[in-house]
Amino acid sequence: MASSNWAAYLNRSTKLLRDSSIKNIGGTSTVHLELDKSPEHNKGSGSIATGRFWGEMRLDVRPELQGRIRGGYAGFRSKPRPTLFGEIVDDVSNHQFLALRLRLGGDPRLRNSYFVNLQTDGPITTDLWQHRLYFQRNDGSWEDIFIPFENFILTNTGELVQHQITMMRERIRTVGISLLGGNSGVLGSYDLGINSIRAVNEEDVTRPPLIEKDPSCGI
Repeated sequence: MASSNWAAYLNRSTKLLRDSSIKNIGGTSTVHLELDKSPEHNKGSGSIATGRFWGEMRLDVRPELQGRIRGGYAGFRSKPRPTLFGEIVDDVSNHQFLALRLRLGGDPRLRNSYFVNLQTDGPITTDLWQHRLYFQRNDGSWEDIFIPFENFILTNTGELVQHQITMMRERIRTVGISLLGGNSGVLGSYDLGINSIRAVNEEDVTRPPLIEKDPSCGI
């Protein structure tokens, strides 16, 4: 996938990534996305610099929006890549797994609130394919997470789509990660390191994938 090396992606131009939080529409969570050159954070990553997604997860919203929106969201994703000859997309149809090399920090209560999101080049732009990120380490070290593409769940505007379809893996537009503290009612500081996001096959998988048990608990 085009966004396999996130350190190089961030170093080239932060304009290639889009970060967001519910703060944009009335919430109070904060979000930062930056190039991290900290030797302490990058130890064991195999890189001198990695991406860092961090901030403060808060559940409250501005007083005038109480009862109208739900707080507790932060996220980022790659931007669409338009050209004169059409949009650049990624074809992962010959790959079985999405592989992420990540470092989990921040408040441990938020560890089960991270999701990875894929957007395909379909007719409904609000559709997102989603899977929870299951972390096994709790010591702040780097780890590899493998997710079968066939196990992603289709969602739309924060809700599970009732009639699931097959993902159009030939045309992946964007990839991103979201933190959904509002779903679990958890607040606190969050800190996620991103070394790489790749499409791989079975021979590259170094640990058994952990599969989403309850897809209804998505965004």
